[in-house]
Amino acid sequence: MRTALTVAGSDSIGGAGIQADVKAMSAVGVHAATVITAVTAQNTRGVNGILPLPEEFIKAQLEAVLKDADVKAIKTGMLYSAEIVGTVADILEDHEAPLVVDPVMVAGTGSSLSDDGLAEALRRKLLPICELVTPNKSEAEVLAKMKIKSKDDERLAAELIGKQGSAVLMKGGHYNTSTVVDMLYLSSEFTKMEYPRLKKAGHGSGCVLSSYITAHMAKGMDVANAVFKSRELIQEAIATQYSVGGGDLVVNPAVKGGDSEGFLVLDALDAAAARILDVVPEELVPKGGMNIAMAMRNAAGPEQIAAIDKRLTVRNGMIRKGGPAKFGTAEGLSYILMAVMKKDPETRCVMSLAYSDDMMDVMEEVGLTAVTAEMPKDRLMESTDKALSKSRTVPDAIVDKGSKKERIVRLLAKDTADMMSKLEQIL
Repeated sequence: MRTALTVAGSDSIGGAGIQADVKAMSAVGVHAATVITAVTAQNTRGVNGILPLPEEFIKAQLEAVLKDADVKAIKTGMLYSAEIVGTVADILEDHEAPLVVDPVMVAGTGSSLSDDGLAEALRRKLLPICELVTPNKSEAEVLAKMKIKSKDDERLAAELIGKQGSAVLMKGGHYNTSTVVDMLYLSSEFTKMEYPRLKKAGHGSGCVLSSYITAHMAKGMDVANAVFKSRELIQEAIATQYSVGGGDLVVNPAVKGGDSEGFLVLDALDAAAARILDVVPEELVPKGGMNIAMAMRNAAGPEQIAAIDKRLTVRNGMIRKGGPAKFGTAEGLSYILMAVMKKDPETRCVMSLAYSDDMMDVMEEVGLTAVTAEMPKDRLMESTDKALSKSRTVPDAIVDKGSKKERIVRLLAKDTADMMSKLEQIL
């Protein structure tokens, strides 16, 4: 199971903070590791006390988790002080997992959850290294140092908050509008998401939303798709919120958002990549890198086909994995696979290898079939269709007819287990 990490405060009533984060990530099908920054005495009516943990112990928690677990995505919630922000940022800036910052400053009940200097520390230390920040209206005003009175103000605030490269999700729940309009600022473009306004969002809505996003990113989604998917989930979580005490209702984080098939595809690819690093000789790695891709059943496009992010490449005499398995990251192999699946929907895995005469001889000896084809990069689906028309069934490989130095073999298989079996026969 994939792991995400939440760095946040503990909520004694269990509706927000670490407790809500764990529930939300689990609902998406991700294991939640935790680093606790502060302990609060709070309930659905308000916060009665805050005990921040020593920075050294927060550092010890972070180091313990990151040294042991393969953390795929990280979120921060309540950090409370500038000193804690600095401690967390110093460690996370060297970690490759995407970071989501939920800039928690005030509890849903109106009680402060931050010390002086927190906003400036977030601006200087965490925003430059995060993939996404998720402020509500009041948090956006503090981070952007401006009042937001109009949609133009909101857009300007997003640009100011995201000026160092992060995406910004401007949450619309605190605006006095008939519908809730969220705005995603990503790559200098704005995308509007509009939803029916439900009853007041209860305790923990911001924590749960950012946890959903982090969990989806841990499973390989890009920022935009993680936000869109998570926004649908938080709508259901608010619609099914429930009462715990005499104050605000508690958002229900346990709505079912897990995409079990997607998780299985990503997990299978990561396991296959680990095996490839052990068994494939570097001479079989194409100059531009090697990759393995697998589609979900009935995949409609590249966004439902996963591969190893940044490929597997040779560096310093060793094959190295560029990143985790992610959906939508191998467009070329995706087009080949979509053409293959039209002929046989059960053949959902493809791997690229550098051509060698010896490998082709071994393939023939063990009974693996191959067809040859012209495979220009701008016509991969069309070329694959043409190559497959030469065979009654899907072959085990398609061999590119390109120049000998650049020839690529695309090995085809039912899934990663079938692929590894074929690969081991060849090797």
